[in-house]
Amino acid sequence: MPRNPGGTVSGFKLLSTPDAPTITGVTTSIGSASVAFTAPSDTGDGAITSYVVTAVDESSGASTGGTGASSPITVSPPAGGTFKIRMQALNPYGPGRLTEYDTGNQIYSGAELYAWGRNNAGELGTGDTTNLSSPVQVGADINWSFVSANSDHAAAIKTNGTIWGWGDNSSGEVGDNTIVSRSSPVQIGLSTDWTSIACGSSTTAAIKTTGTLWTWGNNFTGELGQNTSPSDVSSPTQVGALTNWDTVASGNGNMVAVKTDGTLWSWGWNSSGQLGDNTTVNKSSPVQIGALTTWSIIATNGARTFAVKFDGTLWAWGSNSYGTLGDNTAVNKSSPVQVGALTDWSSINTNNGSSIAVKSDGTLWAWGSNGNGRLGLGDIVNRSSPVQVGALTTWSSAALGSNFAVALKTDGTLWSWGDGNFGQLGDNTTIDKSSPVQIGALTNWSQVSAGSYHTTALYGVV
Repeated sequence: MPRNPGGTVSGFKLLSTPDAPTITGVTTSIGSASVAFTAPSDTGDGAITSYVVTAVDESSGASTGGTGASSPITVSPPAGGTFKIRMQALNPYGPGRLTEYDTGNQIYSGAELYAWGRNNAGELGTGDTTNLSSPVQVGADINWSFVSANSDHAAAIKTNGTIWGWGDNSSGEVGDNTIVSRSSPVQIGLSTDWTSIACGSSTTAAIKTTGTLWTWGNNFTGELGQNTSPSDVSSPTQVGALTNWDTVASGNGNMVAVKTDGTLWSWGWNSSGQLGDNTTVNKSSPVQIGALTTWSIIATNGARTFAVKFDGTLWAWGSNSYGTLGDNTAVNKSSPVQVGALTDWSSINTNNGSSIAVKSDGTLWAWGSNGNGRLGLGDIVNRSSPVQVGALTTWSSAALGSNFAVALKTDGTLWSWGDGNFGQLGDNTTIDKSSPVQIGALTNWSQVSAGSYHTTALYGVV
């Protein structure tokens, strides 16, 4: 079903009259629908005192409402639903007749892009290099579907399948065939079939709907996977000819990916065994890690890699300084080792000696380096195995920057903690926090990603 991130639509059906207002159009934007109408010429049982507008989710039956005395009236449709707008006129004797606006089964969706924190290379995408300590919208578009940030650059995909990049471009990581840094999003090529993207330290990787894998940026340790000499690439270049890549993660000089058959592959820098192939030798093209076909979720950064299997078990390998791997040791591992024995891990993220994960029960866990309080445990003590952050069961995802963390709850609120020196916590301060603090009061955040000292997030339905 096609998405309708915004715009003006019109057309209605009148169920009965008199006392029925005539809806002339509905304009949607993130979080709201503005309903324009004309008053009925025949008010029937008396003068109309006000109008009630209701947005009804066609699939769930959920509804939200708004009241006003004149056109237009704004209402917040149930997020992500197929909705219809209904109106009633109220007079001294009770409700008037009903008018129903048929949206033609439109999907209310789309997201705005926001950023905050350090901006020395234009990594916030706001058109300048000014640091920000609270979320600011990047442009006016409301059709973003996915965003990724790392180091001093970021990239995103729109609902039309186009890919965009901005920030530091000294290694060609933005992908626009230059090495000029960009302070606003620029489109990368003309393709409209991108489905996922992952920013690394100075690299970017993406997958198309065709299942092909593409990389660009720094290639000093073979991290682009193209079996070429250490030469940077400034525009998307295909990795091999395979069409069965499913997901990819880009780290600091290395990448890891899962194919549609559930096999695990990695390449690039391997000094700490972060490729997981039981060696410490760099690889310039993808090598399979073991023979298993049960891998699902992956994360890599800062010389270590994590993965979750279909059975919900968590595995780690690579550098284990600060206990980052979570296996209760500080010994590097060059092949996957299981983290504990639990089978309910649902997401994982790692950066700069710290790791953070969410379980299927909505609990949040962290371990590794705890500088600046980035583990969110109320102190600055390192941990070598997963420790629960608070007691809440409402976390949905989390991401780590160099010394801070950001996370989303199931109610759509956004939280952060750790180093706040550049405003990357988004709480309008530059003060460190060792426990989660809420960023503003909005409840419709849908995705968040962290760079070294900046944060990007999507607000709205995706």
